[in-house]
Amino acid sequence: MKLRNTLAALCAATCLTGAPALADGHGNIQEMNLEVVGTWGFLENWKVFEERFWTEVIPEASGGKITANAKPYTELGLKGYEVMAGVRKGAYDVVHALTSYSSQASPALEGIDLSGIIQDWDTYRQAVEVYRPIIEREVREKYNAQIVNIYPFPTQQIWCNLGDRSSTDVSLADLAGKKIRTYSRTQGDFVEGLGASSVTMALAEVVPALEKGVADCGVTGTMPAYNGKWWQVVTHNVRVRLGFAATFTAINLDTWEGMNADTQNLILSEAKKFEDEIWEFEQTLDQAGMDCNAQGPCERGEPGNMTPIEPNEADQALLRQIAAETVVPRWAERCGSECAAEWNATIGKLIGITAPTDGS
Repeated sequence: MKLRNTLAALCAATCLTGAPALADGHGNIQEMNLEVVGTWGFLENWKVFEERFWTEVIPEASGGKITANAKPYTELGLKGYEVMAGVRKGAYDVVHALTSYSSQASPALEGIDLSGIIQDWDTYRQAVEVYRPIIEREVREKYNAQIVNIYPFPTQQIWCNLGDRSSTDVSLADLAGKKIRTYSRTQGDFVEGLGASSVTMALAEVVPALEKGVADCGVTGTMPAYNGKWWQVVTHNVRVRLGFAATFTAINLDTWEGMNADTQNLILSEAKKFEDEIWEFEQTLDQAGMDCNAQGPCERGEPGNMTPIEPNEADQALLRQIAAETVVPRWAERCGSECAAEWNATIGKLIGITAPTDGS
């Protein structure tokens, strides 16, 4: 009995660290069928990782004890803004959700993806690691859910219909006055700091809006832009990174706490593998998306023939100015002094930007 209690204590101490399960084989794994909502069905995150994780990886790792009914937003007719309310109410056991789409109840979640502040993958992953405890706490407190991993999409860039594809004399400053589709408040802050107008709309609505002139430009990921055929209605890709679309896998807290330690550890262990694999995959996908939207090479089909615009020195300076003077202060005002102080001690310290903590 003493040995059993010791093992139970060890399990309890490690059940939230991704440590290997202590069970021998699959004996202590609980039988359950989970209702899972994934992201967009036409994008690689669902097709390559999310669906396979719940329909192949977890069932196999659990010896068939854990199964799932997993469907993406697009099949269920859901928008990214809606899914966390579903997991909070217990309508779903598991959801894959973007921090930017989940920030209405928690402005702190925006802090991991503030527009324009990080331009490279290595720094962004470091930012996720230092900010992870805050994301986990906010999702637990605001949405009654347990995060088991955090991962990105391809980088979020600007795609514009500027009329003449042959023109390469385009700068970030030239977008002032344009109507630019965004999907988060921080992106809206960046666009307004640029002197442009922010237009919020769902991903599926963007191509018709660009085609009809309701929007001049849009923000989305590099491969999502190609998969969504944005290249049919836009001419230029302005390659500034306005975020990495941080995404997490969250399990309803009642479902999570109903699992024994071995079941939790199994899911955490496999979710950590998923996380490491998708981070590596996304960096390759990011470049492939830029190539496919431009002149290739493109293994996925016809190149989009957009004109790529790499930010010059003036663009980079403007990017930093907007991030420091508009994006971060506006977010800090929404989030509050305590929230801003936490950001300063984590991401702010990492990148050398300080958010105001006095509400100004």
